[in-house]
Amino acid sequence: MYFENTGLENIHVDIALLESIMNNHALTKEGQWDYERVTYDRKFIIREGTYYLRVFAYATDGDVDSNDATMRVMKPVLGKHYYPHGIEYGEDEHFPEHLVKTCIGILDSIKKEVKAFEISV
Repeated sequence: MYFENTGLENIHVDIALLESIMNNHALTKEGQWDYERVTYDRKFIIREGTYYLRVFAYATDGDVDSNDATMRVMKPVLGKHYYPHGIEYGEDEHFPEHLVKTCIGILDSIKKEVKAFEISV
């Protein structure tokens, strides 16, 4: 399930600042990065299953590995994990309303923090 119109889409921000803000909201990149892209995840284990809130970003300038990049934030997504296949984001998935509301609240908080440091390109 993609979150539309969060205000995060297409924001450009320094990777070190983005990393700090995401960590403040319990979204971590773990091993989910390469030299141009990064994925921040927050795991939710609830009665209905295991879900991940994901925020994707890619470098428009610089290098993720050196922690010196300008990142463009992409559309956030909520996915359900199925062992052993992985995460499904499809429209056929059911996402509990309480989880969706929680994710929207998290994304709103992130947007407020990131907006203050947005880089004009």
